[in-house]
Amino acid sequence: MPETQPKDVQTDSTTDGSNQDTVKTVGVGDLLRGVARMAPHATGMIKHAPGLIRRPPEAKKTIGSVFQKHASAHPDRPFVRFEGRTTTYGEANRRVNRYAAVLSEAGVGKGDVVALLSKNNTTDLLLMLATVKLGAIAGMLNYNQRGEVLEHSVKLLGAKVLVHDPDCAEAFESIPESALPDHVFDFAEFDAAAEGKADTDPEVTAQLPASTKAFYIFTSGTTGMPKASVMSHNRWLASFSGIGGLAVRLRHSDTMYVPLPLYHNNALSVSLSSVLASGACFAIGKSFSASKFWDDVILNRATAFCYIGELCRYLLAQPEKPTDLQHSVHTVVGNGMRPDIWDEFRERFGVDRVVEFYGASELNLAFVNAFTVDKTAGFCPLPYKIVEYDEEGNPKRDSEGRLTEVGKGGTGLLLAQISNRVPVDGYTDEEETEKKIVRDAFKEGDSYFNSGDLVRDQGFAHIAFVDRLGDTFRWKGENVATTEVEGAVDSYDAVAQSVVYGVEVPGTDGRAGMVAIKLRDGADLDPKRLAEHLYKALPSYAVPLFVRIVDDFEQTSTFKNRKVELRKEGYADAEADQVYVLVGKEKGYVEYYEDYPDDVAAAKVPKG
Repeated sequence: MPETQPKDVQTDSTTDGSNQDTVKTVGVGDLLRGVARMAPHATGMIKHAPGLIRRPPEAKKTIGSVFQKHASAHPDRPFVRFEGRTTTYGEANRRVNRYAAVLSEAGVGKGDVVALLSKNNTTDLLLMLATVKLGAIAGMLNYNQRGEVLEHSVKLLGAKVLVHDPDCAEAFESIPESALPDHVFDFAEFDAAAEGKADTDPEVTAQLPASTKAFYIFTSGTTGMPKASVMSHNRWLASFSGIGGLAVRLRHSDTMYVPLPLYHNNALSVSLSSVLASGACFAIGKSFSASKFWDDVILNRATAFCYIGELCRYLLAQPEKPTDLQHSVHTVVGNGMRPDIWDEFRERFGVDRVVEFYGASELNLAFVNAFTVDKTAGFCPLPYKIVEYDEEGNPKRDSEGRLTEVGKGGTGLLLAQISNRVPVDGYTDEEETEKKIVRDAFKEGDSYFNSGDLVRDQGFAHIAFVDRLGDTFRWKGENVATTEVEGAVDSYDAVAQSVVYGVEVPGTDGRAGMVAIKLRDGADLDPKRLAEHLYKALPSYAVPLFVRIVDDFEQTSTFKNRKVELRKEGYADAEADQVYVLVGKEKGYVEYYEDYPDDVAAAKVPKG
């Protein structure tokens, strides 16, 4: 059962409105207790420690070589479990190799891209492994995207091959034929092509350097259309050693349940690296269902799972039932577990360890709760700074043009130092990467990567995540770019102009989308029709929950100042204007009602 919070934990009241009930300061006692809990795992941790100190980019070690080494050493161990069905390491590796043979025949080699459009299943995982075994790059498409957004993502990849899941038919059919590569397979066609192919390991796998690119993970970034962030094998190996080997610490008999989409780094980097760090089993959840979650965990014999904060809230919102404690889960790993639910979650579900972490697809460092301290996103041994920021979320420079760090217990913008030891993979677009780099921050010639996130310094190199800054907000575990949503809203015929921003809803994580709309002269708003338009143009998580009708916007050069004011006002202080709320695809937007925020927190709306 969960341990109680140590008596020497120091807390102070928060003042930043970040949904956190206390500010935790990490103490020496916390770290000593954490070290004691690490003792039973010392052998495995010692094996992984060198990977944090030095990971030469030229080293012949990759995801594929780690996986096939386990398959060779322990072919009969369970590797992947889906809907209760188990595939062993040996069986999975043979199938992966046959898939790799098909890709090779289609001309896929080192540096080429294979686009994967799939919902969660075993085939998707094995196709990714086949791709990276060849030194190619797995372009993990977001199956929630549609139309122009998905077309943009496919074109950005420039893939040689695209493989699609029949369950993603609606998304696939929205891609213009002109955007598709020469080689396109559905799952059945790909399996048929793999039948009878050689199942031996590709020779190239053992020769690939760690610097080879592995995945393209799509992120909204801060503005515009989705960007493809680059994940190299070397960065994945950092997660393999730091998060998997030193923090999560699974045993080979464990099973990690993954209910998040496989196009998320939480699944491919954090969860898969934790599994392969010990030769454990990777259980795939087809999709997340709060009401059936524990049933699927039990069916797949899971002893750990990965999460995002919203998932945890949804589980707590469910009525209590026997399965809450009839599972074997002892460890959970993820990001976004808010302090106000931390203790309740551990106690209700009997979870021993919460391995909270902080990271981002494009960021060159990560924090992880290796010492099992309550209410922290964890520790990072790499160089970073937490600095003062302005109202628009930019680093604030002093009269000499330098940045100012916040003190212990302070809240500020997280910057990660860039060096030869800690390079930045960034995005596929170098100009977009450059926009995130802060140069000459503390001295001439230095450089830092701007996370865009607000964090709190807890001491001893620990932080707590507070919020996301800038023109992106996070909702349902996804980054939502306001410019993308504004483009969809502005394309609606009755809208003259819109401003999109994120607002806090009590009892939820992240920020829900809200849009302020100025209508065209003489136009009336049809709330249901607007919702239909937005559901067609945007992923469902990006459709704003709140619509505010305004007479006009203040005329500034960028409208950013007005956006800050609107975000502060939210929906509660918009009484002078008409506000609509999203209840789902079928009914669309309806007039705001008092219990709506509670319904959102309880996952009663929006539906569909």
